[in-house]
Amino acid sequence: MRAVLDIIIIILDLYTWLLIASAILSWLIAFNVVNTRNQFVAAVAEFLYRITEPVLAPVRSVLPNLGGLDISPIIVILLIMFIERVIAYYIYPVVF
Repeated sequence: MRAVLDIIIIILDLYTWLLIASAILSWLIAFNVVNTRNQFVAAVAEFLYRITEPVLAPVRSVLPNLGGLDISPIIVILLIMFIERVIAYYIYPVVF
């Protein structure tokens, strides 16, 4: 059972890094540092969008309009950190 919990924590960590990469790539695209006409950039952007958008969209619908500021990745990362702490402090020690 501990191996399953370790895999869940690893997946949550990986998803956190994907959220960070998606936010950074969106900034780079918005400031025209990278060009989405490049096939590699477009493929990476599409992959990150498809991976992160199912989680970010419900959070965005709950948050109020803050102009052009999107804090949904921060909210999701904080939620992931909370879930990891709950697993590490309350579930992991109980499992044999």
